[in-house]
Amino acid sequence: MYLIVGLGNPEKDYSNTRHNMGFHVINKIAKQYEIEISKNKFKGMYGNGIIEGEKVILLKPQTYMNLSGESVKEIIQFYKIEVEQLIVIYDDIDIEPGMIKLRKSGGPGTHNGMKSVVHELNTQNFKRIRVGIGMPIEKEDLIEYVIGAIPEEDKEKLEKGTDLAKEAVIEMIKNGMDQAMNKFN
Repeated sequence: MYLIVGLGNPEKDYSNTRHNMGFHVINKIAKQYEIEISKNKFKGMYGNGIIEGEKVILLKPQTYMNLSGESVKEIIQFYKIEVEQLIVIYDDIDIEPGMIKLRKSGGPGTHNGMKSVVHELNTQNFKRIRVGIGMPIEKEDLIEYVIGAIPEEDKEKLEKGTDLAKEAVIEMIKNGMDQAMNKFN
């Protein structure tokens, strides 16, 4: 069984922000595979389903970004999921909008949601998909850039990135991480 986690912030005010790319990818996967994300437990919203013949859980932590690991840890412990079967999807300022990067493991970088997941699980050895959101062009406040409204001119590129991330998840489940990395990195 795979646990596929999209990181984001739960309030409606954050729904259309760069920081919620993980939630957007989960929503796209759920729609394609008709998985209802309606269960509210483990400090998150989740749903169970099948992707390419594999059982999956799609999770959107509802703790706010900097405590995302609490939700991930609770559901992993309850369902006894191995960290090798965990895929975390999140936004990354160091990657251009519309691009994604897959990694088998590694540190959390500056991302507070990933810092929480790594801390709570006490490991960096899990798969992740980083969805590029880019850096602000001007020296505006980075926090406002990440959690502020997305301008129309940026939406198409970000949409492309979340579409690629959805396809990458499917490829990872279907053909393994190495093949997915060869295809998408």
